[in-house]
Amino acid sequence: MGNSDITVADYLIFRLKEIGVDHLFGVPGDFVLGFFNQVLKSGLAYVGTCNELNAAYAADGYARIRGVGAFSSTYGVGELSAINGVAGAFAERVPIVVITGSPSTINFRNRPLLHHTLGDYQIPLRLYEKITAASTELVSAEMAPAEIDRVLSVCLSHQQPVYISLPADVVMMKCPYPEAFLFPPNLGSDPDVLGEAINEATEMLNNAEKPVVIGDVELIRFKLQKPFADFIDKTGFPYATMMLGKSVLSEQHPQFIGLYEGDRSRDYVRNRVESADCILQLGALLTDFNTGGFTAELDAVKTISVNIRSVRIKHHVYENVSLHDFILGLSENLTRRDSATLAIQSATDGCIHRRSEHYFSDGQKPLTIKRFFDRMSHFIKDDAIVVAETGVSLFSAAELLLPKGATFIGQTFYGSIGYSIGATLGAAMAAKARQVVLFVGDGSFQVTGQDLSTMIRNHLKPVIFLINNDGYTIERVISDHPYNDIQPWQYHKLVEVFGGGLGFDVHTEGELEAALAIAVTADQLMFIEIHTGRLDCPKALVSAGQSLAIANQLD
Repeated sequence: MGNSDITVADYLIFRLKEIGVDHLFGVPGDFVLGFFNQVLKSGLAYVGTCNELNAAYAADGYARIRGVGAFSSTYGVGELSAINGVAGAFAERVPIVVITGSPSTINFRNRPLLHHTLGDYQIPLRLYEKITAASTELVSAEMAPAEIDRVLSVCLSHQQPVYISLPADVVMMKCPYPEAFLFPPNLGSDPDVLGEAINEATEMLNNAEKPVVIGDVELIRFKLQKPFADFIDKTGFPYATMMLGKSVLSEQHPQFIGLYEGDRSRDYVRNRVESADCILQLGALLTDFNTGGFTAELDAVKTISVNIRSVRIKHHVYENVSLHDFILGLSENLTRRDSATLAIQSATDGCIHRRSEHYFSDGQKPLTIKRFFDRMSHFIKDDAIVVAETGVSLFSAAELLLPKGATFIGQTFYGSIGYSIGATLGAAMAAKARQVVLFVGDGSFQVTGQDLSTMIRNHLKPVIFLINNDGYTIERVISDHPYNDIQPWQYHKLVEVFGGGLGFDVHTEGELEAALAIAVTADQLMFIEIHTGRLDCPKALVSAGQSLAIANQLD
């Protein structure tokens, strides 16, 4: 082909498809319409959302299933509306591509007081530079291909958002047709440093009588589940996960002992982890929720802590060692241990988790959070996607023992309320054949609930459980005052307002069973409003609330 066979917009669309993006979420605005017109002519499906924030959340949820996501909006008012969603993806290492349709390049030079602008046309770029791994303004067709390739490569290598500003006059400019995309190479490890780290870790683990492994979020983000699974199978070691790493492997694995979150853990899990004579921590981020409010007692002298580019053993730090290479090397050096000598009590044991316990509905008995999630243990299917909103939903769903192949999504670090609605839209769009189950509170739903209509419009069929506990319970357990009150809605009727799906109003265990019986066979979106007490929540959330109240010096 010649040197001018494709527009800049089409080049960008081609690359998005090439790296795995099949759907673009977004909201129109005049500066982005030229780009959207090209999207509509392409094989990239456009999914319009009700607002830009949910477009960012949807790209995030999509990326957690597909490996990368993208959204687009107009300059200024659109992209700044989305910025909180991008910040969450940056914090939790989720690769999304932000594409802003911006004013023509002459306006950037002359800076007229156009609508949607701020006088200084560089303000949005400077804001996004703080919450992206790479950013660019495509100021000409000559530089656009290299810049598009650069930022997309950074997106994949860093597993974080990137920002592309596409001026309206550059959209249809011609540039060379793309050659094969150069996916970012594995940076590898310093072989000598890697060898020393593996040798020291091997000696510690071989000498340990009760080793334990904690697998966390970087294993998921950097797609290291298979090397991790091979390591667990090869060694026979028991493993736990933290909240951010939930569902890194199947929770039906016989060596999985449960969720470790400091003093909020189940007794066996906490005792087994904290009494271990060697703790191998792979890909962990020691956030407050991950560590049970920083109550995790992981003795540094007994801990091997490995992150994506470094290893810490006791008080030694090894740089330029990749998590992937370390896992492979350690697997080669270790032999399988007899499970009988490792004190493994599998999470599938009914004494530890509710999924092995029988559930019997008690007709007219009012629902409680505990009983509801006891029932959910038997409702979620193999290979399901479970999305849980920050608060009662997250802390309750995290304790579920998920079935084989299930994926758990929760914004466990950044914790922006309302995240789960957009994330459910994105996840359901990314995997239409899988069961998608959302647990969301009434307060969080009111922040972003409009895009329930987008799910209906796109014929998506999640099962949505709205937990109506009369306001912001996650804030009530910190400080219970009237600012946590909200206007009560008849949430289950929204499916009628939005034009599709089935809605149910559930107060009792019997009513829940009736709704679930329909949900099993329904071929449409299910919206089930669950009523519980305003302070009915899991002990872990109460504990978190008490810690936050103390930290923030609240009465």
